[in-house]
Amino acid sequence: MDAHEVNRLRAALAMFVADVFVSVPRTDQRAKGECYLRGLMLDGRRKSIQPMAERLPDGNMQALQQFVNQSPWDPLPVRRRIAERLSGVVRPEVWVIDDVSFPKCGKASVGVARQYCGAVGKRANCQVAVSVHAASDTASCPLEWQLYLPREWTDEPDRCRRAGVPEDVLHREKWRLALGLLDTLAEWQLETPVVVADAGYGVSTPFRLGLEERGLPYVLALQGKEVAHPEDVEPHQPAYGGLGPPTLPRYRTPPRAISTLAAEAGAERFSEVTWRQGSKGAMTSRFTVLTVRPAGKQSLAAAQESGGGRSRWDGVLPTQILLVEWPDGQDSPTNYWISNLPPTTPTADLVRWAKMRWRIEHDYRELNHGLGLDHFEGRTWRGWHHHVTLVTAAQAFLTLRRLDPKVEAPPRASTRPSTHFKTC
Repeated sequence: MDAHEVNRLRAALAMFVADVFVSVPRTDQRAKGECYLRGLMLDGRRKSIQPMAERLPDGNMQALQQFVNQSPWDPLPVRRRIAERLSGVVRPEVWVIDDVSFPKCGKASVGVARQYCGAVGKRANCQVAVSVHAASDTASCPLEWQLYLPREWTDEPDRCRRAGVPEDVLHREKWRLALGLLDTLAEWQLETPVVVADAGYGVSTPFRLGLEERGLPYVLALQGKEVAHPEDVEPHQPAYGGLGPPTLPRYRTPPRAISTLAAEAGAERFSEVTWRQGSKGAMTSRFTVLTVRPAGKQSLAAAQESGGGRSRWDGVLPTQILLVEWPDGQDSPTNYWISNLPPTTPTADLVRWAKMRWRIEHDYRELNHGLGLDHFEGRTWRGWHHHVTLVTAAQAFLTLRRLDPKVEAPPRASTRPSTHFKTC
């Protein structure tokens, strides 16, 4: 936006800030928040604090630095209010679990390490954050964020202390962080749609089990090399030999890669499905749904536990549905998704949900290039979480304006300060 457009929206922005930043106690802090949002939305190549302050007529670099990096306001109630407002407007069909990377040059920024960086497509020096987004075909918005701390950080308490990391924050795998974010959203009493994630999460059996324990439906991408049994196989109970404990039931054949099972289904089983209209026409491919019994050590252990223990388990692995894509002209299937939804779920719905990750990839262009999500130059835990909250607020405001320029704020829900975000 240019300065004229930003000024034209100042009254609406002030109302938005008054609503979503109501938990921020001081009037001057909320004013700095409104100023920061204008800086994020105003045209400019860099959206770090110094260039934003220089572009704003009321910009004060020192005041904005203090508001973002030192001020102890809690970002969670702000994100909660944003989530409540946007969920009612976006009406999400899915919640997308994702992680985003922020390339960095030095080693002092909180959480920075040499790790896989999606922004450059290889291992690089970067920060990584896990997020949950509400998404439909028309819009999406981040609901909650958490910065990933590599073990090399949590193994160095002094380094964490210098970056302001709370003492009770430990190294947790990304899939555990994702489950924690979903638990926070459940505490906010948001209605959970279908959970969608890429193969980085879909291949994690503990993550899938965690979703099932929470009663959450999901459609998660797989890589194709995960193993399973066909639906119609039955375990065999070997005859007891009379010595030692009885032999446990087992399948007569080993599990096979789901890519193999999908190819064996035959191309004639696949049918065309259109999931949305793209910029160049209808997005169409060929799909089928198979019922399989996921195998592997972790699936086996989970089935034994749910069956009453190893000695009492009947040997039957539970079934799940497998969505498979085999595009026309390809020699074999190319994409796979696993789901705990009922087998009667229409294939067109499964395909639409599986493919809806495109929406947040689209919106990341606005978050990163338009609103400076990856431009933050601070080094602390607090500063990072404040910045992503402010970027989320800016994107939420713009989304509300796009969907309904005259939208009014709904009644406020609870905005009590959260006990889950620790300031230090």
